[in-house]
Amino acid sequence: MIARIWKGEVPLERSDEYLERMRTVAIPDYRSTEGNRGAYALRRVHDDRAEFLMLTFWDSLESIEAFAGENVTAAKYYDFDAEVLLEMVPDVDHYELFDE
Repeated sequence: MIARIWKGEVPLERSDEYLERMRTVAIPDYRSTEGNRGAYALRRVHDDRAEFLMLTFWDSLESIEAFAGENVTAAKYYDFDAEVLLEMVPDVDHYELFDE
């Protein structure tokens, strides 16, 4: 299994709005892709910003490709991201997941 991690920051005053969009748009999109084993939005508030981390789990790189496109290391963004995110980070991280 593969863990895919994306990070982004938004202004603190837009944090609840962004979280709601993640819950209603992004997470359902992740979870509807065959091979997705879970999608979670994590939020950490610091100073005047909120950091978001999307942690998703996948069966394979092929299932990630079905979600994100041919370049599996490229971040996938939604229409609402550009208006809220402080920076559009171009890449995500992948980790192999071991249970034993």
